[in-house]
Amino acid sequence: QLQLVESGGGLVQPGGSLRLSCAASGSTLDYYAIGWFRQAPGKEREGVSCISNSGVDSVYATSVNGRFTIARDNAKNTVYLQMNSLKTEDAAVYYCAVRRNVPRIFQQWCSSPLRKNEYDNWGQGTQVTVSS
Repeated sequence: QLQLVESGGGLVQPGGSLRLSCAASGSTLDYYAIGWFRQAPGKEREGVSCISNSGVDSVYATSVNGRFTIARDNAKNTVYLQMNSLKTEDAAVYYCAVRRNVPRIFQQWCSSPLRKNEYDNWGQGTQVTVSS
């Protein structure tokens, strides 16, 4: 059973940086596109970024484009989210998930915008707090 574990969250000042990790166990990630989502208190879970199975293709939400970078290391079964120039509005619990709830041929690729109902095997999340 594929399980994802997010890590790397924490408290950072506005303008600071964090790198989140999404590590998989129980199976390999290399067939799938992987998405990052976030959920702030009282808000819907929203898509942040996605990376295709090979790492060639990636998409970003408009709100993070140019500040966040997604990457993956299939040898380490891990996906990363580098977050720079953080803003208070980036504060949320960040989750990673596998794009599995689509026909198999599409599971390798990202959609834009990200649709959370297309994703499965959600991790438990990691808290990102941006505050001075």
